[in-house]
Amino acid sequence: MYSPTIQNLIKLFSKFPTIGSRAATRFVFYLISQSKEETNQLIELISELKEKIKLCQFCFTPFEGNDNLCEICSSQVRDRTMLCVVEKESDLVSIEKTKKYKGFYFILGGTVSRLKKTEIEKLRIKELIERTKTPNDFGIESSGFNEILIATNPTIEGNATALYIEKSLKPLNIKITHLGRGMPSGGELEYADEETLSDALEGRK
Repeated sequence: MYSPTIQNLIKLFSKFPTIGSRAATRFVFYLISQSKEETNQLIELISELKEKIKLCQFCFTPFEGNDNLCEICSSQVRDRTMLCVVEKESDLVSIEKTKKYKGFYFILGGTVSRLKKTEIEKLRIKELIERTKTPNDFGIESSGFNEILIATNPTIEGNATALYIEKSLKPLNIKITHLGRGMPSGGELEYADEETLSDALEGRK
């Protein structure tokens, strides 16, 4: 049986996304095998992460800097008529790597599987509506978005979330599109190659 300290750390690591107790246990014993200097470096980096990283006031991307807007949202050359809605930060990065999309982003912060009230409340639907209606109130100088691209993953949860977003935005009378063919059903943007994502962006409908 592991000591209380080891057990507590295993429980903590097990809360990480996709990390089970077995992987969490390996993490703990890896840390034990490291030198004190290396462990202290990890502690310092985690501390810096909480001190220096903040969320963009428009899209909720984590970034480091003195402004309230991230690099993308503060850019003067982005297409101010388009907004792309993604599930998480890594999806934004994947789409940005294709260099096929030049508009702004909004990070939902997850998906809903059964449209339960508790799950819906965790998403930033209210914030999405606010920023879509009045982007200027959140630092984006725009006369309004002409198109909302819902780029959730083609999974059961992603499709359910996309339908809910579309229903929520319908009263705003803005063109709503989805990623086109190219993304396989059940796949995730985070793991798609740039060519596949590019095809999906160009074929949006």
